[in-house]
Amino acid sequence: MAVLFSRIKGILCLLFLPCFCSGQSAPPLLRFSIFLDPSNMVYLRWDHDEQELMTFELQVHTPGWVAFGFSPHGELPGSDIVIGGIFPNGSIYFSVS
Repeated sequence: MAVLFSRIKGILCLLFLPCFCSGQSAPPLLRFSIFLDPSNMVYLRWDHDEQELMTFELQVHTPGWVAFGFSPHGELPGSDIVIGGIFPNGSIYFSVS
């Protein structure tokens, strides 16, 4: 399971940076999607290929930052977390832990 999360971290780094940096990037073809909250502010799209590599896209209406976690058991302790956002001066930050 740790190998899978390591592979996901690498994919997320590549996926999130274009989402934060570009104004009009071509959206990847992702077959699955769901709103994660009742007010439809957090939208997740994902897909996988033949080698079971997963690609995620997270669209969030937020004033500046977002965090997203992966866990084999559905709880915060022991999960892999991605945090990204934009500082008030417009610079972008991105972290995987």
